[in-house]
Amino acid sequence: MVVPHWLQLMIDSLGPLLWAALAFTIPLTLLSFAFGLTLGLIVALIRLFGPWPLAAVVRFYVWIIRGTPLLVQLFPIFYGLPSVGILLDAFPAALIGFTLNIGAYSSEIVRAAISSVAKGQWEASFSIGMSWSQTMRRTVLPQAARVAVPPLSNTFISLVKDTSLASLILVTELFKVAQQIASATLEFMVLYLAAALVYWVLCLVLSFGQSALERRLDRNVAH
Repeated sequence: MVVPHWLQLMIDSLGPLLWAALAFTIPLTLLSFAFGLTLGLIVALIRLFGPWPLAAVVRFYVWIIRGTPLLVQLFPIFYGLPSVGILLDAFPAALIGFTLNIGAYSSEIVRAAISSVAKGQWEASFSIGMSWSQTMRRTVLPQAARVAVPPLSNTFISLVKDTSLASLILVTELFKVAQQIASATLEFMVLYLAAALVYWVLCLVLSFGQSALERRLDRNVAH
């Protein structure tokens, strides 16, 4: 049986595309989300409990990030900072850009989740002698996590797809490799479909993981 040229090209390209996903796309996604979620938690706590001058600063940061496209945030970091003497390789520049972006969006999710915890939960914790930090760790954050998991999971899945923008600042991630192979073979449609297939599989796996995590959290809640 003769394999069509386009199908053979797609099959041959899957190896380099998967390697790019493992070497760049997935690490960039995981690191950006981990750092961004940490930043988002800090920003959310400052906005809820911090002094107003600091809260105003982080509120301005969230406002700027949410009001500008991700690509516009990446370009000044990679192409703009060298003009003031700060040189960054492509991967660290992308990591910083995605971290700042995820930090702003996740801070709003975390802030809303913490605010959703009933005031009585705070009062009950304080009544048995817990400090503020103990109440936050043992009572508030575990309950807030259940509320925050679905939107944070969606943010994580979206981040996997958004990493394709890193190709525009020369990160050799999945979509960049697809572009390189397409330029060499002139089979743009085939390669872009192959890249889309890999992204789809990654997001499908993450969607199953999201569902499993939500079911596990639901088991710990009385209905």
